[in-house]
Amino acid sequence: MSKRIAITTIGTRGDVQPYLALALALRKHGYSVVVGAPADFADDIRGLGLEFYPIGGHIRSFLRQSHFEHTSDNFLVSMPALLQQGQEIVEQAARQSWEMVQGADAIILNINTSFAIDFGEALNIPTIMSALQPLNSTGEFPVCTHDVPDLGPALNWLSHAATIVQQAYYDFPRDKLRRELMGLEPRKSGGLFKDNDGKNLVTLYAYSSIVSPRPRDWPKTAIVTGYWPLDDHNDWQPSEDFQRFLDRGKAPIYVGFGSMPFGADRNTKLLKEAVSIWGGRIVVASGWGGINSDDLPDNIFAISRAPHDKLFKYMSGVVHHGGAGTTAAGLYAGKPTFVVPQVIDQPYWARRVRALGCGPEPILLKKLTAQNLANALYDLENHSPYEVAARQVAQDLRKEDGPGKAILHIERVIKNFVPSEKRQQPTSFLSGFGS
Repeated sequence: MSKRIAITTIGTRGDVQPYLALALALRKHGYSVVVGAPADFADDIRGLGLEFYPIGGHIRSFLRQSHFEHTSDNFLVSMPALLQQGQEIVEQAARQSWEMVQGADAIILNINTSFAIDFGEALNIPTIMSALQPLNSTGEFPVCTHDVPDLGPALNWLSHAATIVQQAYYDFPRDKLRRELMGLEPRKSGGLFKDNDGKNLVTLYAYSSIVSPRPRDWPKTAIVTGYWPLDDHNDWQPSEDFQRFLDRGKAPIYVGFGSMPFGADRNTKLLKEAVSIWGGRIVVASGWGGINSDDLPDNIFAISRAPHDKLFKYMSGVVHHGGAGTTAAGLYAGKPTFVVPQVIDQPYWARRVRALGCGPEPILLKKLTAQNLANALYDLENHSPYEVAARQVAQDLRKEDGPGKAILHIERVIKNFVPSEKRQQPTSFLSGFGS
């Protein structure tokens, strides 16, 4: 009988797609896999033939709330409501994930679903942490989830204390859930990368060391596997309208601002002005992101949704928000890239793209103007060193097998896991399942 692996993740498309690629690779290796994710992704996951388990409502609806719209303008007013709602999302996801992991032989989780560390303790099965950005503490660079400058090894290391604050956000419901859901005592120690005994969890980093080199001061349990890219499985092709647009001139540049659905009016006005100054052609992603696709000029084509690995082949360059997944897609495609970051890890990936020589200096979205966007579009189209560097990075990335390397470590964790006799599974909370 094949071993069953439960994968649990919360977030936007970029937080989910890598895990679908890993799930497909695990299934190909003979594992039974169930993926727990928000309801937004039910069709995507089932469309790949994977078992889907809903662990929460629609993240898109949460992001569209006005609290998010104004967070940057009035942080102190907005954040308490956001934190409360976020913790409610995490608690709901935990309760539903608990049902999902019954009968699993191992759990793969990320920081958004750190409650699954406790599941492993309760069920006496291995848990494997994962992340899409470098989160273990290091002195080599500051914490990547906050836009802070490199201040040297000591202060860089200290900056990672911000992760402890972030951890409190995810940990708030955990002791309550341990007691009510799992029949466990409160946590003694642990964290995002440790179990309740203080032992380091194996952490799989789903990005390439070509893009972000592995720090030398990380623990051996922190493993950079390479990206987990999800290739299009639906044989996507340009629509007739899109193909006609492509045929009318030279390859356009892609522009997308990610899954954060705010600032649409400003973004759209700025984009139209920039394209008017530059004079070229773009394809803009409307989808979840902050763009209004109505009343666009003939040299801007709006596309609601397309797989990046297919779409980017038609582009001469890409402009995006710097999400981990979109950054990977642009680099895999070998396209010159201009990053317009907004929040969290996006400025970090923006700096890494620039350091690789694949595009111009990034500009924060809030500082973006029509003129500097027009300048960046011109550079993407005409500065050949960006194209040369991007093609070389793409060639190197394609030599890696991130999911394959991840599976080697997953199998090693499962093989070497020794059940703890100290962890007695309470019978009261298990008796209701399957009855």
